Amino acid sequence: MLFSSISFIILFLPVTLLLYYCCPSFRVKNAILLFASLLFYAWGEPKFVLVMLFSIVMNYGMGILIANIPKGKKAKKKSAIPDTGKKRYLIIGIILNLLVLFYFKYLGFSGQIVNSLIKVFHIANFQFSVLKVVLPLGISFYTFQSLSYLMDVYRKPSLVQKDILNLGLFISLFPQLIAGPIVRYHDINEQIGDRKHSLDLFARGFERFIVGLAKKVLIANTLAEIIDGILIQPFSSVPSSYLLLAIVSGVLQIYYDFSGYSDMAIGLGRMFGFKIMENFDYPLISRTPSEFWRRWHISLSTWFRDYLYIPLGGNRKGPIRQIINTLIVFTLVGLWHGAEFNFIFFGFACGMFLIIEDPFKKKINSQ
Repeated sequence: MLFSSISFIILFLPVTLLLYYCCPSFRVKNAILLFASLLFYAWGEPKFVLVMLFSIVMNYGMGILIANIPKGKKAKKKSAIPDTGKKRYLIIGIILNLLVLFYFKYLGFSGQIVNSLIKVFHIANFQFSVLKVVLPLGISFYTFQSLSYLMDVYRKPSLVQKDILNLGLFISLFPQLIAGPIVRYHDINEQIGDRKHSLDLFARGFERFIVGLAKKVLIANTLAEIIDGILIQPFSSVPSSYLLLAIVSGVLQIYYDFSGYSDMAIGLGRMFGFKIMENFDYPLISRTPSEFWRRWHISLSTWFRDYLYIPLGGNRKGPIRQIINTLIVFTLVGLWHGAEFNFIFFGFACGMFLIIEDPFKKKINSQ
């Protein structure tokens, strides 16, 4: 089900809002939202709800195990170092989440790579059969949200969610399920149990949803038709001006489609009392690659910064290590977008642009 579909606007959303605001307690409200989110997810392919339920139950259990492991006796109070048991459960939880994501999103791609290596280097006289696995809706988004939960609990055990329904709501909340933003647990955990509702907040949320809907339906979909009309023509017969139009339209179509969904997600969140982080900040006016990534898909870039780049050492361990960390992070950013070599190249190229930009930026700032 899409936010722009008639079934969502005319049926699903009004019924969910009605049931939600008819219930006085937050626990019942959360139960209604959880049921609605699972129903929303099952609308297109019911069997994939089992994957999400597995993710909820597994991360709930791993979070409890991580939080209940005491810190080492010799750990200092101010800079306590978690013991190996706590870290072990975190690693197990991360691996389980990534294995699920790998199976559905990267297994076929990995099989293609292995077969290519076998063919090029003549390793064997056979090739592996490549499984074609259907990708569950939003699995990249809710997997990263689950990972943020485990890492937040590892860093601060008091954040552990002891109510599995509340954790299920965090993982499956339908407003940001399709295309983000990626909601991090420490940003929203307090809102799960206590959030504000008012007519003013609801009106602002509704207005934001309409803006996002207009971006998607009126602008992005129209640009997509322009692009399709140009690309179906034989390449040799298309004027260069039309190709330029297709390129510009493609950039704008991606932006308005993605930011439109983010606007709708933020608006829906406000209608249900949640404050979801902004995901775009006029990225197309950026003057440098680093500025672009501060403005584009903010929830993803900050996720990789806080949960991967900084733990790897960031820029604190010398320029060589900073270059390596940057390339690792942005190559994985590209891979996160899709299981194809062009996405990997895209991420690597973005990392290279940032590396090339860095000395010029430092020189300008020092003047």
